[in-house]
Amino acid sequence: MKVAGWATAINLVLGVGTGFMLARLSFPGRDLLDSLLTLPMVMPPTVLGYYLLVLIGRRGWLGQWLHDSFGIHLIFTWQGAVIAASIIAFPLVFKPARAAFESVDGQLEQAARVLGISEIGIFFRVTLPLAWRGILAGVLLAFARALGEFGATLMVAGSIPGKTQTLSIAVYEAVQAGQDDLANMLVLVTSVVCVTVLLAAGRLAPGRIGNRPDH
Repeated sequence: MKVAGWATAINLVLGVGTGFMLARLSFPGRDLLDSLLTLPMVMPPTVLGYYLLVLIGRRGWLGQWLHDSFGIHLIFTWQGAVIAASIIAFPLVFKPARAAFESVDGQLEQAARVLGISEIGIFFRVTLPLAWRGILAGVLLAFARALGEFGATLMVAGSIPGKTQTLSIAVYEAVQAGQDDLANMLVLVTSVVCVTVLLAAGRLAPGRIGNRPDH
């Protein structure tokens, strides 16, 4: 829950910010950037885990710089697990956020500008209130995805009980150890959380009857 919570909070900021940028700006390579940002959705988690090891491992250029400059180690830490889960779940916030921002009527934003409202004010008073359902649905899905992440998290953070062991890794190790009662309990907890999140995200889906602004 700690790893999934932090990963979701990070994606809320980065995913919403990136989604808004790509929804409002037009520049060469925007489609390519969109594809690269969506890549974690289709790429095998173990491949992403390997890339992270190359990047933030002790011999990686970023990992070595963090170690030599600040004494920071990310491999086999819960912070490393958060980074892995954040990258895996990022598209689930970014894509819905971009779609939600693109669905906002630009004439309403323009009317706010005519009234003298600043761009920051327009975002928080006009754009965000109209796009929040799609954003929240994506955030809920990202939380469920981060909670169930296995491959990249295991490669980057390992499985240290009480430190880096996540629910999905704990289920795997319980099955391997023949601890069926523990595995069943963890599977039940994970399933209940994921079903609840999916139901909530479905209620927030744009266009759902009863969720439209005119209702």
